[in-house]
Amino acid sequence: MRLKIIDIYIIKKFLGTFFYSIALLAIIIIIFDISEKIDDFIENEAPLNKIIFQYYLNFIPFFINMFSYLFTFIAVIFFTSKLAQNTEIVAMLSSGISFNRLLYPYMLSALFLALMSFYLANFVIPKANVVRREFQGKYIENLIKSKDQNIHIQISPGTFVYVESFSTFNNIGMKFSMEKFDREGGLVYKLNSDRIVYDSATGQWSLTNYYIRSIGKNSERLVKGYKLDTVINLKPSDLYVTKEDFQVMDFFQIRKYIAEEKMKGNPRIVRTEVEKHQRIAFPFATLVMTLIGVSLSSRKVRGGIGLHLGIGIGLAFSFILVMQVSTVFATFGNLPAWLAAWLPNFIFGVVGIFLYVRRTR
Repeated sequence: MRLKIIDIYIIKKFLGTFFYSIALLAIIIIIFDISEKIDDFIENEAPLNKIIFQYYLNFIPFFINMFSYLFTFIAVIFFTSKLAQNTEIVAMLSSGISFNRLLYPYMLSALFLALMSFYLANFVIPKANVVRREFQGKYIENLIKSKDQNIHIQISPGTFVYVESFSTFNNIGMKFSMEKFDREGGLVYKLNSDRIVYDSATGQWSLTNYYIRSIGKNSERLVKGYKLDTVINLKPSDLYVTKEDFQVMDFFQIRKYIAEEKMKGNPRIVRTEVEKHQRIAFPFATLVMTLIGVSLSSRKVRGGIGLHLGIGIGLAFSFILVMQVSTVFATFGNLPAWLAAWLPNFIFGVVGIFLYVRRTR
């Protein structure tokens, strides 16, 4: 019965400190964000109700989940150091409770927060981001930009498209061509057009000054014309970049999107792949950082809470640094996306095991 009371006591302290600290920091971040974006709100005449309900109401879960593992770490460091300084942990261990048993309510709370973070990141936040990014694109910044000149993509196996340039303003592309190849790699079809325009109402492309070349085994056919309306397995969104569009994709959508973009030969999906792995790695980091926090701060030291918090904040910033560096190396280098997402967990997992072994001796 005594152990159950202690479990409840630690869990309440853990979760209470976590949600209190994250609420407090969320308010501070929102205040700073308002001061930074107030000029955009005024200049673009953003309505107050949309600022509150479309942007900031959907910004809060996005922010909470972004660094939830770090808030968990800080919360563990803070309240465990306080327990240690008040000799409460010494009393618990002296009564016969092992450190492993003491760790149980911590890891149970961390598992709850990890599962909550996973659910938020993969299902709740993507839906909230649809509304938030709609507001952001209208009143803060343009999230859509054209791809570089000379766009090459594969729209289906063996079918390749080339567009010299594309305007997102009116969905017009210049110097368009589409080539189809058979299984042996031979060209069997080629369509060229000086100009293409997408009709969003019909889902068709209108081609101007086109010619179609069909190649058979023993024959070849050439068709020319001024205008042709046709359906092509190509969307305007394939021809422009939306800034961090993976933010609106849930667990299943982001995997489907990556598979489709790989088929098209899109070289710019590495950041999306990193995001896919981070949505699992970051919730797991909650467990890693909890292990480090308890092992580090459960001893009573002369420096007290200040020393533990100082070390904890240093480790937290080190985690962020490793995360940012690995993401950059994956995006612009050759580091695999899965390794970029999991590298901080690997490194700090070793640190956590070292501190845990040292604490149990």
